[in-house]
Amino acid sequence: MSELRAQGRYGPGLCDVLPAFAGLGLAVLAPVFLLVWLQRRYGVAGVALGVGLLTVIAVVGLRLRRGVVRRRGGRYTPQELDLLDERGLAEAVARILRRDGWRVVDLTLTKGRRRLHARDRQGRRLDVRFRAEETGEGEDSPATLVEPGDPDADSTAQVIIHPGGFSRAETRWASLQGNVHLVDGGQLQRWARGVPLDELEITSSTSARRSGRRRTGRTT
Repeated sequence: MSELRAQGRYGPGLCDVLPAFAGLGLAVLAPVFLLVWLQRRYGVAGVALGVGLLTVIAVVGLRLRRGVVRRRGGRYTPQELDLLDERGLAEAVARILRRDGWRVVDLTLTKGRRRLHARDRQGRRLDVRFRAEETGEGEDSPATLVEPGDPDADSTAQVIIHPGGFSRAETRWASLQGNVHLVDGGQLQRWARGVPLDELEITSSTSARRSGRRRTGRTT
């Protein structure tokens, strides 16, 4: 038995499956006991009341479960996004990226700030960061953005996400960098709703340069 466990071929033990069986038994027996108690106390009306109550609980539980499954699949409503703090937003963005086929690595622990690194099958890479808190330096200051500074920044698209909006100076600053893409609240909601990442025009800097050269060629 110990050899099978060491090889990973031994099935789960009683202590592993007992909590699941206990939960299943409780889920089955609790409604039965409730209906029996209501029938003895109130008769047929009690049974009807119990059935109605259990139906409401089942519907609410099903909706909650669907919401959990939907969020795990990378889809969020605007109301759900509004309730997220910075950590929750980073987790949501990681799920959304995985939904779109990106492999995501959380670099928060090594870098000290909320930060994700993503790569897709085409080899495109994203350095996903989140806008810092307001510093009170005024609307036209880009200091609230996290500026890229890694050695591989030239080959990686920098994506800065903020559930609110960016100022004109921040937008102008990002446009001058060449490989920085800002995702404001409106784009974030569309992305979380299911719009593919490519339709939000968040691509690698290499693709951006290629498209820029094509546009230049048409102009000339």
